[in-house]
Amino acid sequence: MSKIKSKQNTLLTNIRQRPLLYLMAVPIVVYYVVFHYIPMLGIVIGFQNYLPARGFFNSEWVGLDQFTRFFHSMNFERLVRNTFLISFYDLLFGFPVPILFALLLNEVKNTKFKKVTQTITYMPHFISLVVICGLIYTFTKSNSPLAQLVATLTGNKAENLLSNAKYFRTIYVVSGIWQGFGWGSIIYFAALSGVDPTLYEASYLDGAGRFQQAIHVTLPSIAPTIIIMLILRIGSLMSVGHEKIILLYSPITYKTSDVISSYVYRSGLREMNYSYGTAVGLFNSVINLVLVLGANWISRRVTETSLW
Repeated sequence: MSKIKSKQNTLLTNIRQRPLLYLMAVPIVVYYVVFHYIPMLGIVIGFQNYLPARGFFNSEWVGLDQFTRFFHSMNFERLVRNTFLISFYDLLFGFPVPILFALLLNEVKNTKFKKVTQTITYMPHFISLVVICGLIYTFTKSNSPLAQLVATLTGNKAENLLSNAKYFRTIYVVSGIWQGFGWGSIIYFAALSGVDPTLYEASYLDGAGRFQQAIHVTLPSIAPTIIIMLILRIGSLMSVGHEKIILLYSPITYKTSDVISSYVYRSGLREMNYSYGTAVGLFNSVINLVLVLGANWISRRVTETSLW
């Protein structure tokens, strides 16, 4: 109790000393309360046979029946596998790219070239996802140079790559890396700007070259930032946004493209199975919570760097 009172007194003291700073935080707090915390009450639908006409309080309570239905569904294994594999490939191949890009561009001494390169790589992040998917459709048509190249390498007839299930994950992950690596590198550029220059000077006097400085000075200096970002990425390992999936997939590619979020969209909204869709989404959220807690615990034990 004494610790709680001490924290409360510290918070009240900070509010009195910096009232404008806390006043600026009010809109953010209100946003999260209204659009993130209050809607969490809707998870009760996942434990009901919810009917809009009856509402939350009068719908039939069915307990874990909706979850059991999903676990025994013929789609369960496919959805979990696709969601995990797409996220895992994105983590494996996409996570290092912004780091490598920031490290490489940090070695460039031409300031103008560096700024122009950064601006160009940021731009895809601001392009509408619908436009991005339209570009992907264009570049993967059977008569596109990319499809022709794949046909030459595989020895098969040129085809629409998005209509072939075995290419979907590759297209999704590669296009995501292209769109996001520039924007994702911003935080690493910020971390690099905070590296003490005297460390480079000391390593240079010890005979370290540019590559050795990057390995023994730069990477250890930004390691806490990398670890925090990795924990956050692992925490969303089972979250694949439904927007891009829905814009790119089709029934013939469900085998590799259908993920939990797209399934929730179809079953919960299009088929109006609100309780079932809520239960599936809640299951996904619980898995992500377990992952982020586990990753944070392991990081704290191994590296002494963690979110909390």
